[in-house]
Amino acid sequence: MHALALVHVRKFLNSGQIPSKPNKSGGQAGIFLSGKIIEGQEAKPHSRPYMVFRQFKTSGKRYSYGGFLMHEDFVLTAAHCLERSIKVTLGAHNIKKKERTQRVIRETYANDLMLLQLKRRAKVTAAVSTISLPSSSDMVNPGMLCSVAGWGLLRVSGSTTNKLQEVELEVQRDEKCKSRYEVYNTDTQICVGNPRMRKKAMNGDSGGPLVCNGVAQGIVSYGQDTPPDVYTRISRFQQWIKETMKMYRLQGPD
Repeated sequence: MHALALVHVRKFLNSGQIPSKPNKSGGQAGIFLSGKIIEGQEAKPHSRPYMVFRQFKTSGKRYSYGGFLMHEDFVLTAAHCLERSIKVTLGAHNIKKKERTQRVIRETYANDLMLLQLKRRAKVTAAVSTISLPSSSDMVNPGMLCSVAGWGLLRVSGSTTNKLQEVELEVQRDEKCKSRYEVYNTDTQICVGNPRMRKKAMNGDSGGPLVCNGVAQGIVSYGQDTPPDVYTRISRFQQWIKETMKMYRLQGPD
């Protein structure tokens, strides 16, 4: 018997400005990474219990994004993954199977950052648990090796996978993204992915965490077909995250 829990959530967007889609002139084009992993490998089942699979359907098409559980009643993801009605799945490895570990949640704005509040706490298990966030003073330095996980394309032009994939990526100097993306912000974003390698996140991993030494330092945001890509810098928004969680817990459920 498969344990599936249906819960409603509330959405809170950071009050800053959401990056518009990067300018497409002069070779500066970029797309929001709706999240796939390129040149990675299948993750060990449930080795990343904080991962969240988000899916919504519009105009007859299904779209998927990532996210992560940073508290039993809050999920952090990308603001450009916003949609009116979305299915959120916790504890999944193979998204096409009804695994015993899965928990399904129904959802009923700008830096690319969004907080989802569950109206009841997720039950922490071996397959569902939280991941730590950085302090506001944490630094992510060029040369650091971090990892990203998600469900989606295995190649830039290729088939998708139902099983969680992961890849190790190298943090780059800000200059590499500033020269490529006109909207890149060194204060609120992180440049990730060695341009000499093909390893990267792609469409379908948006909203998933950039994990460095066991801490969620970034959120998959936007990029091109080849690295480096742009990630939201979580440490820059720690105060907003704490204040938002506190405010809505005091306010209570809708």
